[in-house]
Amino acid sequence: MPPLSLPRTCIFRYKNKDSFQRLAAWCSAIHTDCGTWSLGSGRLSNKAQFLKTTSDSVSLARTARQVWGRRSTTPYMCYTTSSNDDRTDWLWSEYNETKSQTEALVPVILRNSVNPDTIFANNEMSLHDIEIYGFDYDYTLAFYSSHLHTLIFNIARDILIEEHRYPEGLREYEYIPNFVVRGLHYDVQKALLMKIDAFHYIQLGTVYRGLHPVPDKEVIAMYEGSHVPLEIMSDFYGKSSHGHTMKQFMDIFSLPEMNLLCCVNDYFMKHNIDYEPVHLYKDVKQAIGDVHVKGKMYRAVEADIEKYICYGEQTHAVLKKLSENGKKMFLITNSPFDFVDRGMNYIVGKDWRDLFDVVIVQADKPGFFNDRRKPFRRVTDRGVLWDRIHHLEKGQIYKQGNLYEFLRLTGWRGNKVLYFGDHIYSDLADLTLKHGWRTGAIIPELRKEIKIMNTEEYIHTMSWLQALTGLVERMQVYRDPASQAVVQQWIEEREDIRSRTKDIFNSQFGSLFRTYHNPTYFSRRLSRFADIYMASISCLLNYDLQHTFFPRRTPLQHEASLWPEQGSAGGVGAPHLS
Repeated sequence: MPPLSLPRTCIFRYKNKDSFQRLAAWCSAIHTDCGTWSLGSGRLSNKAQFLKTTSDSVSLARTARQVWGRRSTTPYMCYTTSSNDDRTDWLWSEYNETKSQTEALVPVILRNSVNPDTIFANNEMSLHDIEIYGFDYDYTLAFYSSHLHTLIFNIARDILIEEHRYPEGLREYEYIPNFVVRGLHYDVQKALLMKIDAFHYIQLGTVYRGLHPVPDKEVIAMYEGSHVPLEIMSDFYGKSSHGHTMKQFMDIFSLPEMNLLCCVNDYFMKHNIDYEPVHLYKDVKQAIGDVHVKGKMYRAVEADIEKYICYGEQTHAVLKKLSENGKKMFLITNSPFDFVDRGMNYIVGKDWRDLFDVVIVQADKPGFFNDRRKPFRRVTDRGVLWDRIHHLEKGQIYKQGNLYEFLRLTGWRGNKVLYFGDHIYSDLADLTLKHGWRTGAIIPELRKEIKIMNTEEYIHTMSWLQALTGLVERMQVYRDPASQAVVQQWIEEREDIRSRTKDIFNSQFGSLFRTYHNPTYFSRRLSRFADIYMASISCLLNYDLQHTFFPRRTPLQHEASLWPEQGSAGGVGAPHLS
């Protein structure tokens, strides 16, 4: 007789007396060597009891696990003589019952929405231990409007045409908001933009050549599957160098670059122009670099500061709070002083330099953290001085330099220093790996993604996706053709839901943090190099400076969830919106 694999928590899920009687009649046909079943589990509750038991987050998590299934439960192997029709009816009854209970969970989950102003912890860290706070400037202290991406795209596109002799027809292309997300990889040799997960697998359906998706079969043929070998992945800093053919775009400034790469590729393909993808990538990279190096972007922003910089009232409040609590602060940025000064005057006020103990501009990160050769130079109204720097003085402006000299002159070492930045590699990686500083990642996209995850559409879709996955996992043991046909329908429905879930965030590339159920490559690096992460530094206003951030203890795959679920600390210690 065919085996029956069914955990007890799955069997005792019926809501009323009739359901239980049907279950008892069905069980009477079963011969089992599994031992005696206990019916005193309290699982035979109606929907009102179900909702009552899920009124708090701990019960909610426990009930959700029961509905969605536990992978670690060892199957109870039983045998049945029931016909295929009976089995099919039973599978669909399980499907409908699970769907009903999942839908009952949705209102409860909605009442436990995550606060977008939460600070999330990857590593336990107490603000009580932090004496010195450091900051990057762009997208950390200063936040820019979407006009900046359009500006960068237009300047770089015109540089390609005017200085690199690219076709005049490229002027027809404009910046496309929300086309790409950061963290994507670009195969320089194949001219493909794609999303890769933490295990180096391409998320099929997210591979683009130009402005159009590449069919999954073509992707699989090109890469002999969907796995990207380590030797062709980007290097430690996400760059394509020393034989690495992949480039990872990690900062927010890279969004216009990805847009431009796609547009130029699209133009060449549309007009059947034969081109070398490596040259195209290098030319676009140089054009984007020239936007910064030649100062065109800086001058445009300084000329219309209100158009490009979002007013930073909360940034000022954070800096003032830290100063009033006796914390030392420093600024290390790659941007030039005039640009930073103009922005900080607008965000904080003309006395902004009084808040910082050290200000370093044009630091050339990540080289600043590794190259011991560059000395500091002082920047004055008369220009850059040539004298040797023996002290880093408050109120003065310095450029270049290196971290080793910075540590020698300030003595600011180890875990009493917390540095914030938006670039996972250039700002944070070396500091946490080599110098033991605590690190905070600023992820502006986080606020938008959390708001999406708090919507009823997302919660309903994701809850049913989890429940359906659990059903497929448990019921796949039935190998008769009729049962397999039912399970196959569920698998196809699951694939459709996964695709729709991706589209909720971004129709081309999905979430910044997930490739379906796996973390993205970006997300994995974030969890390794950032002790804490948040949407903006304004989130610090919700916490006192004695607060300890605790990472959520998520069970490993082989661990049972025997302890209460822990929420992320946020919003004055409250993880949920009321």
